[in-house]
Amino acid sequence: MRDYATNRRWSDQYLPRVKQIIAEHLLTEAPDPLDWHEATDLVTMDVNLRHVAVRVRRPGYAQRYPFDFTVRSSLPSGAETELSKIVNGHGDWMFYGHASASGDGIDAWWLIDLRAFRAALIRRGMAGNGIRCGNRRNADGTCFTWFDVRSFPQYPPLVVSASRPLLI
Repeated sequence: MRDYATNRRWSDQYLPRVKQIIAEHLLTEAPDPLDWHEATDLVTMDVNLRHVAVRVRRPGYAQRYPFDFTVRSSLPSGAETELSKIVNGHGDWMFYGHASASGDGIDAWWLIDLRAFRAALIRRGMAGNGIRCGNRRNADGTCFTWFDVRSFPQYPPLVVSASRPLLI
């Protein structure tokens, strides 16, 4: 069983690359007047976007589950999980990536809009809108919920960006 510190050290090694990918979607060139008058070359595209969850899966899962993303939904300790935090309104985006087989990069990734995710869950509860999802238990007693990105409503879009086209 891996403990939190071990898992955190493993996933943190990918943060420099995750930051590069996310920055491409958060920053844009400033309009000329801002550059001329305010010494501004780059601006953030969404000033309300402040919190990004990051999940990097170990190699092999991208091929086995090419359209699923997972969120931890239960811990043996009873501590609050990522799913609970997200459902309770925390987080704006989630970077969901798959480590490369060589362990030196990220092969496939999605940038997920957690506001769209929450909206879809609310609508699902109200109308049963067909989001494909389920629960799985790991050998260490943790549980996660998986979600199929293809089953989410088109609006608002769940996937902000991806490493490859989402072929549905």
